[in-house]
Amino acid sequence: LVGSEMCIRDRFISSVTIMNTPMKKQRFIVDEMIYPGLHILSGDPKIGKSWMMMDMCLSIAKGEKFLGRKTEQGHVVYMALEDTFVSLQSRMYELTDEPSGNLQYVLLGNSIGNGLEEDLQECKRLFPDLKLVVIDTLQKVRETVDMKYGTDYRELSVLKSIADQLEIAIVLVHHNRKTHDSNPNNMISGTNGLQAAQMVCLCSPETVIRLSSI
Repeated sequence: LVGSEMCIRDRFISSVTIMNTPMKKQRFIVDEMIYPGLHILSGDPKIGKSWMMMDMCLSIAKGEKFLGRKTEQGHVVYMALEDTFVSLQSRMYELTDEPSGNLQYVLLGNSIGNGLEEDLQECKRLFPDLKLVVIDTLQKVRETVDMKYGTDYRELSVLKSIADQLEIAIVLVHHNRKTHDSNPNNMISGTNGLQAAQMVCLCSPETVIRLSSI
């Protein structure tokens, strides 16, 4: 807790301590693409974002390659908040003949600040080998439609903190703006607070998924 009860001298971290503290090597859930932390997949409507996420979830659940990249096998939770049982079943039949017990779906979810954080904690408790949670879509778990930088940053910071704490990846499926921009990051609907609060941004401005580090 940072406040009047804690002197600033108690918050200093020596550069020697930082340099000499052993750290874990960066681990990837999808090789060179997805690692523990918060991510955004943003693209135009009906471009195939949900199909891509389901394919990635199945690949991680089975420990199979995704887009030619190795995956770290484990449990996956897909919060398909705009889908129905029927639409999920149809999509699953298109993607695989062998479902995995490591992939769990959620059709109804709580919002940020109103139970979502506890839901994510419970997922980790139920599935200790949890690797990934996909939230499709971001807007479905937001309490407000306020398009301010501070609101965007605050809400995503909550999710980033949980992802870091649980050592899992959280991917938020989101929509692009209607206007085109040569920089894919600028096409994400919302303010720059969405980009500032998360670690990696997956953008699909056309039909190609672009990976860019923030």
